[in-house]
Amino acid sequence: MNERIRADFPILEDIIYMDSAATSLTPEPVLEAVLSYYRQYNANVGRGVHRLSRIATQKYKDAHEKIAEFIGIGAGSVREGEGRAVDGAVIFTKNTTEAINMVAYGLRWAKRDEVVTTLLEHHSNFLPWLRLKEQGVIAKVKIVKPDTDPDMAGWFDLDDFKAAIDARTRLVAVTQVSNVLGTVLPVKEISAICKENGSLLLVDGAQSAPHRRIDVEELGCDFFAFSGHKMLGPTGTGILYMRDPDVLEPTFFGGGMVETVSEADYRLAGGYERFEAGTPHIAGGIGLGRAVDYLNNIGMEKIEAHEARLSKRLLKGLQSITGVQVYGYGSSSLDHGTGIDRIGVAAFNLDGLHPHDVAVMLAEASDIMVRSGHHCCMPLMNYLGLKDGTVRASLYLYNTEEEVDRFLETVTEIVDTV
Repeated sequence: MNERIRADFPILEDIIYMDSAATSLTPEPVLEAVLSYYRQYNANVGRGVHRLSRIATQKYKDAHEKIAEFIGIGAGSVREGEGRAVDGAVIFTKNTTEAINMVAYGLRWAKRDEVVTTLLEHHSNFLPWLRLKEQGVIAKVKIVKPDTDPDMAGWFDLDDFKAAIDARTRLVAVTQVSNVLGTVLPVKEISAICKENGSLLLVDGAQSAPHRRIDVEELGCDFFAFSGHKMLGPTGTGILYMRDPDVLEPTFFGGGMVETVSEADYRLAGGYERFEAGTPHIAGGIGLGRAVDYLNNIGMEKIEAHEARLSKRLLKGLQSITGVQVYGYGSSSLDHGTGIDRIGVAAFNLDGLHPHDVAVMLAEASDIMVRSGHHCCMPLMNYLGLKDGTVRASLYLYNTEEEVDRFLETVTEIVDTV
């Protein structure tokens, strides 16, 4: 990406940031959008008729529309009246975790119901299902496991999904992209299996939405959850898309989500409002809308191509360093875009060094910021025999080839000192 984009991230003058899978950096235009709310039209939404409230309400609604288009459900997909969305509803949440929990506690379950998930899942798409089982709300949680070979970690046999998903499966909950390995799951194929069995499909898109074009219709999912802070937006922002809003009950009740209230009864509002009780993160939602504008102006295809080039350079370089073990399906073949699908995430370890020590060394030697540990994915780490986890370098649109080369040079220097 060019220097104009880099200029929107002044923090990069002093560091090499390779921890975007945890939290991306925030560009100046997004910060300006957030501050404009507080400086120019700071008011609550949907509660007043004065000028500031009308401006805030319209911009907050516009942000919902932007997100709807961003994930492929079309302009004008969120409308008033009965509150029914044309192609689904886009709900603002505080993060992916809250969005997934809204599904977990908003669905109408039967005790015989089962949930199918995978061992690749972030804790946020794992713990809610274990909790439902623990509470006796559902009967069983089935866990589909990937290959254990380091070079194949993250690869699934579709037959395992076919064996796990059946008529008792109420919901299948899978990540689209592993936050640890960067590998992409075959969501479309899993969706077809769900349809054959009448099962709902929830997709955790926290690691996919920031990096590639998303079309929820093409994916065939019933729910799609992702976070704003991983895609240039403010922290405390997230999205839950639902194909049919009537499938879920609201999990929070209060102001702003009702049409009428009496001493004995109430009538819920329609559209996204019924799921957004209380004063929302207005500035954050508007900021997230501006982040989507920023990504669209660059083009998601360009972002994906840029990251694919950097990812190949990163993985090929790590593979060439003696004493480095890289994990993840496709990390050896580097077959980007032609069969093995992955994003710019590299999970690796150095022989004889704890992942935390490597992360500290990278920061001290070259101001390189990476994550180390279990990455909120302990079941997978244990399954792969990685009790201390891994080091994880994750790339985004603002990273450069020069930064990747400096990273590889520093890793080599660390290996040479062991």
